[in-house]
Amino acid sequence: MALRPEILISMKRIEIVIDEESLREVIKLLREANVRGYTVIKKAGGLGSRGERDPDDYVFEDENAVMVIACEEAQAEKIVNMLHPRLRDFGGMCIVSDCQWVTGPERSY
Repeated sequence: MALRPEILISMKRIEIVIDEESLREVIKLLREANVRGYTVIKKAGGLGSRGERDPDDYVFEDENAVMVIACEEAQAEKIVNMLHPRLRDFGGMCIVSDCQWVTGPERSY
């Protein structure tokens, strides 16, 4: 099955990994950037600059959250420019990549 180009829109995908403690502040920044939609996945684990985070370890209280945003390039630039100065404070990471949005009944980007 070939993808039909008329149902795809080129977008930017932004993934932000931060500690859950900083989540509200990042959401506030996203609202200031007029972001209309995002997904939050809490209790994310992995290995990074702050060591290993195991979401199944009930003793370890520091937990990560992953935010996923799909938006147009201009919006992505605005988000990254607002987030960059604070990223060290949040202790996380931000990844921007190209993606394809499959059109549906409504657009939320």
